[in-house]
Amino acid sequence: MFKVIKFLFLSILAIVSIAFLHYNLPDRDIVRIVGTFEIRDDKPAGTFGAGLPDAGSKKFPNRDVRYITTKRPNGKPMVYSNQDTGWGWPPYFKFDTSNLTADAQDLILRYQANEEIWVAVKHYGWRVEMFSLYPNAVSLREVEGPDTKLFPLFNVVFLILLASLILFIWWRVHNWKTKNVDPITDKIGDELEDVAKTVSGHADAAGDKLSEGGSAIGRLWRKLFGTTKSK
Repeated sequence: MFKVIKFLFLSILAIVSIAFLHYNLPDRDIVRIVGTFEIRDDKPAGTFGAGLPDAGSKKFPNRDVRYITTKRPNGKPMVYSNQDTGWGWPPYFKFDTSNLTADAQDLILRYQANEEIWVAVKHYGWRVEMFSLYPNAVSLREVEGPDTKLFPLFNVVFLILLASLILFIWWRVHNWKTKNVDPITDKIGDELEDVAKTVSGHADAAGDKLSEGGSAIGRLWRKLFGTTKSK
């Protein structure tokens, strides 16, 4: 039962950790920008999926949120929110929401002038239409075309460092356990084994005494009353 509980706990922990990393680590999409718009958002700033207000502004219950609309190479739409992260989480330190809108609008004008422009949108978060969740665009960068391949160098380095840190912590805990905990548990186990042997020895001795007592009583009975044989 304990193994099952341990397995379920580790599985849930792994799923939550993977989801957390997938949401917060940067990703890049190759898209073509087709528009920008701004709407009123009634989600309280700072809640999950709502983002933060522009740096330097107050956290009102509702606020205007900028968005960037795009088209993927396969023709499917993709919409990004365009909000500051400020000094909060995740630590992208984005303060240039207005500048990013200006860059997006410039790309739209260039596209309207018959320029085939594709950009890599760096973003974090998830697009969940059911809950009106949008990934937050962090930066824009022009690329050669829709078939451009981008290597996630930051994510690879980050995950390697994270795995190294986890292994280092496990190694230190394992060594500490080997040096400090295991000797104590081994000593307790040896003492419990000695106690068990002692108790078993006393039980055997008591059993022998009872057997000897029973034999003595039997001899006395036979001496006094003789032995009865069944017919």
